[in-house]
Amino acid sequence: MIKFKGIIIWLCKKFTRNELLELIDQLIKILNDKNSEIKPKDDFKEKHPNYRSFKVDPLAPLNGAQFSKEKPPLDYKNLLSQYKKEHHKPLKPIHNRNQKNRVPEAVRCPHCHAPHRFIYYNDGKKRSQLKCKVCTHTFQLKPRFKHPPKYLCPYCNSPLFLWKSRPEVSIYKCGNKNCPHRIQELNKLNPDEIKLRPSRSSQFKINYQFRDYHFQPHQLKVATPLKPKVDLNRIHNDLNIFALVLTLHISYAITARKTAHMLRNIWGIHLSYQTVLNYVQTAAYYCHQFNLKHKGPIDSFLAGDETYIKVKKIWHYIWLFISSKSHKIAAYHFSKSRGAKDAITTMLEAISTAGENQSITMITDGNPSYQAGLHFINAQIKTLSLTLKKVIGLKNLDPESEEFRPFKQMIERLNRTYKYHVQSQNGFGSASGAVAKLVLFVTHYNFLRPHQSLNYRTPIQIPELKSIPSIQGKWAKIISMAA
Repeated sequence: MIKFKGIIIWLCKKFTRNELLELIDQLIKILNDKNSEIKPKDDFKEKHPNYRSFKVDPLAPLNGAQFSKEKPPLDYKNLLSQYKKEHHKPLKPIHNRNQKNRVPEAVRCPHCHAPHRFIYYNDGKKRSQLKCKVCTHTFQLKPRFKHPPKYLCPYCNSPLFLWKSRPEVSIYKCGNKNCPHRIQELNKLNPDEIKLRPSRSSQFKINYQFRDYHFQPHQLKVATPLKPKVDLNRIHNDLNIFALVLTLHISYAITARKTAHMLRNIWGIHLSYQTVLNYVQTAAYYCHQFNLKHKGPIDSFLAGDETYIKVKKIWHYIWLFISSKSHKIAAYHFSKSRGAKDAITTMLEAISTAGENQSITMITDGNPSYQAGLHFINAQIKTLSLTLKKVIGLKNLDPESEEFRPFKQMIERLNRTYKYHVQSQNGFGSASGAVAKLVLFVTHYNFLRPHQSLNYRTPIQIPELKSIPSIQGKWAKIISMAA
């Protein structure tokens, strides 16, 4: 009551009795869900912070095959001799009065190779599990697994079972209820989450999990422009007009139709808007390799994010990573989804020019695909130290978001710049057109666009472009260098 006392005093001073009654009536409608426009604050996530919280376990699993090879082999003869020394009498074989309980003579213990006379059934009438009296190990009469487990839990050494299988990834899970990792995660739950967990146990990540992706780093490549239909050496106009089209359409963000209109009515150059688009596709094919070749080393801090675009009225995604000091775009990618594979592809491209043993920190939002990408890269690339920092929401609700908020603002500003230059509010007609526009935007941003924070220098300096005063001339030089 003390918490709301100031609000109540303010309401009583501000409104009359009838107005307060009307206010109470509106509040009752909101509480009864009769007002579809206004909803009360939802504090469910605040009370249940671990509910549907995606986390990637930092430790990689143990290799089951290697782990099994490291175990020293057992010999039942040595074990029998040791037993006789300790107990001053030999270990007696199993004596079965019932013929049905006798183990077949061909059965031998897989752990110490003890013969059948030291082995007995350990599960009653089921007669599927056997136990060796010499080494006390249990095993199956007809083992379900002919090979050792693929992965073992790094916390308790228990075999991981295949929990979920998808086209891109297989998820393995530890089923040991006494696993130290599981006990630690259970202790993190607050009283509200403990009450909720019996009915929604699948929504709390408690057990250790490992994601085994079905691809390797060298198989992941960023989206590449298609080979153009128009040959650069056989176009009807010279390279200057080709560069003028890129200057208007890319650098000054003028649409293809307006670019064709300006060329025709200002300079008397008759080009259709489709020819403008063809020129863009041709330029992107050559500029893509130019962008990757001249990217250069990256900074220790990279900010990344994905933004939305429409292709044939369907949402697609543009992935961008920007360097903190040089302000250059370190990676770009186009995809149909926000899944882990596309995040990993962009992250790998961002660190492709990193130095050996360089420590890199990536700042992203709460998209779990980045966390999966971090786990995948650290497991595959041992010569790089990669960490991930998350900036959640619009307000700084945690110390990590407060510390790395400026980096997140950089990538958000880059997204707005991209949206302005591509003029994608009406969407793209094809995926190839979206990729081509993305490639040329990166070329413009890294090599042609001056930045105030860099004393009006471009993020990447190309010596061949310094003596050229016009953007049109610089586009022409880039195309000639790329081709």
